[in-house]
Amino acid sequence: MPDRKPKREVDEGAHAPKSCAACGRTMEWRKSWAKNWDTVKFCSDKCRSGKHDAHAKDLEQTILRLLDERGSGKTICPSEAARAIAASDEREAWEPLMEPARAAARRLVAQGVIDVTQHGHVIDGSTAKGPIRLKRRGN
Repeated sequence: MPDRKPKREVDEGAHAPKSCAACGRTMEWRKSWAKNWDTVKFCSDKCRSGKHDAHAKDLEQTILRLLDERGSGKTICPSEAARAIAASDEREAWEPLMEPARAAARRLVAQGVIDVTQHGHVIDGSTAKGPIRLKRRGN
């Protein structure tokens, strides 16, 4: 029987989670990314393609503007940013912008600018289910 070298174990705990550059979701280390974890920026092919949202920067700026207008310690709903971009209160106009608005919020969280809250508690926007609120960090 040939002498086999033991497989090198990779300590998964040594790899800190990252945020996707496109959607802001938290990415955990994967074995398939072992060789290039330091250069991984996107969580999926869809995010890597860059075709996911034409309103990305507008939504980020709108979220920050709405928070500034609302005042210190106040929150907004991502739907307020979606409605502002759609320039309409018609559900058919702003509802398709909800996931892009949540993605913009996750990117702002990754930048350290805002927090995502639910029932008054700061949560991870990547795993949030249901209604969320956005607030300036530190307020």
